[in-house]
Amino acid sequence: MYPILFEYESLQITSYGLMLMLAFLICNYLLKKYLQSINEDPIIGEDIIFYAAFGGIIGSKLYYLLERAIFHSDFSNLNGMFNIFRGIFSLDLSLTLSGINQFGAGLVFLGGLIGGMISVTYYIKKNNLKWLTVSDWVAPYLALGHAIGRVGCFLVGDCYGTHCSLPWSVSFKNGLPPTTYESFRYNYPGVFNSEEFQLLYNSGDIINVHPTQIYESLIYLILFFYLAKIRKSNSIKGYVMLEYLFLAGLSRFLIEFLRLNPEYAMGLSGAQFISLFMILTSSYFMYIFRKKIN
Repeated sequence: MYPILFEYESLQITSYGLMLMLAFLICNYLLKKYLQSINEDPIIGEDIIFYAAFGGIIGSKLYYLLERAIFHSDFSNLNGMFNIFRGIFSLDLSLTLSGINQFGAGLVFLGGLIGGMISVTYYIKKNNLKWLTVSDWVAPYLALGHAIGRVGCFLVGDCYGTHCSLPWSVSFKNGLPPTTYESFRYNYPGVFNSEEFQLLYNSGDIINVHPTQIYESLIYLILFFYLAKIRKSNSIKGYVMLEYLFLAGLSRFLIEFLRLNPEYAMGLSGAQFISLFMILTSSYFMYIFRKKIN
């Protein structure tokens, strides 16, 4: 696809980095606009987005590094994160973009969600805000940010699904990693060694796969509009966030069956275990909240 959108000397603007930046900028604008509509200080929105971005980038990278280190013995790819924050604090845009390019696909949304929530929780406590109220403010924009970010994954050629022959299937000859016969042999031996795969493909083939990035992007875009709608009439503080956690967890759990992530136990990936935790925890608290009202 289009992993690099613009390149001049040592400066590169990657599609993933650009979509990540757009996600934060758009969510920042919409959150501030929403806070103004309910007579809250829009500066709070800027602060929340900053803390969410800061914690989210750290959390998503740490999740990726831990997963690679524990299950793949891969300890590389640290320089990108250091350069991002060096660039931010020194106001050096080229260094920041270079850092984003260095670790490109090495970000995991679920880790970003955890890191962002921890960082924003710190901000909430520091400023004596109410966590449940703030969580409902931001829940729709979590879904929107995810939807935009997945477009970046698609442009880079990362986070795609397993092989298929559907009319809308795509291939990523220069993806991360490429969807080639040889790449599947090295990166996805479980799929590669299956009888079905060996019957369908030969050496040198470019493999068509499920565009799971687009599946997720569409799902989260719908989720954004749904959460924004129920937020208008919601009377239970924290319930919009719980809806987000339940539906985001459910969608990710199901999408993972089309993804190529390694299975850790019981045929489930690490993301699916985290998704199950999100589903069960949010379901429990939704039940408790509704029971208190009734």
